[in-house]
Amino acid sequence: MTDIVKYEQDGHVVTLTLNDPENRNPVSDMIDELCAAIERMDRDNDVRVGIITGAGRAFSSGGNVKKMADRSGGGLAHHSPAMTRAYYRHGIQRIPMTIEKAEVPLIAAVNGAAVGAGCDLTCMCDIRIAGESAKFAESFVKVGIVPGDGGAFLLPRVVGFAKAAEMSLTGDMLSAQEALACGLVSKVVPDDQLMAEARKIADKIAANSPHAVRMTRRLLRESQGLGLAAILDLSAAYQALAHSTDDHKEALLAQREKRAGVFKGH
Repeated sequence: MTDIVKYEQDGHVVTLTLNDPENRNPVSDMIDELCAAIERMDRDNDVRVGIITGAGRAFSSGGNVKKMADRSGGGLAHHSPAMTRAYYRHGIQRIPMTIEKAEVPLIAAVNGAAVGAGCDLTCMCDIRIAGESAKFAESFVKVGIVPGDGGAFLLPRVVGFAKAAEMSLTGDMLSAQEALACGLVSKVVPDDQLMAEARKIADKIAANSPHAVRMTRRLLRESQGLGLAAILDLSAAYQALAHSTDDHKEALLAQREKRAGVFKGH
């Protein structure tokens, strides 16, 4: 794995840093590395939470507009609609699919502009917090294209249809406070406190039984597309697994003894 996506683990928390600050961290240029990092987190039972942020002054500019302009790289180089379709399917669309399949909760710590696919990347995460200088735009129409990475699915589920339509059809930029008002983020903090706040939330999650957290995350994800009956069936199955864990017994014991639980993922 290259340094274009930094993978740093501290205890049970991994921080992934999109690391191309000179180009404002275009996620379209780090697809393989980001997917590999998320899969690595998910395979490691010692990892309980992930944080995604950007190096420098931007979270992510989304696509590489320069490459779009000169039609360089991937399917765009062929000037073929069929090849461009394959370029998206086997390229940037792998990111939402990889995140959807993962069980480790992800926190987006948005430290600057999150534009286009960068905005959509925040929507792929489970929790979003922003620094005061963060900005958000579903800006595909500004460059004459559509959300090719699942934004039309993701954004309405985060902010509601009407706000998603406004953002997607105007391409206008939202401030951090405007993002807070529409529910795109759950918290805005001073820029210099962003990573500390993200870590605070991550530590609260990591303090719980890791199997319960992963299965709860999966239930929340599946609830976006399944009906109530299917979710109830899946919940019952997961509950059967959760009840059989040593961590469940430890949680009950810790409550009786009025202490923090010590969970080992067993």
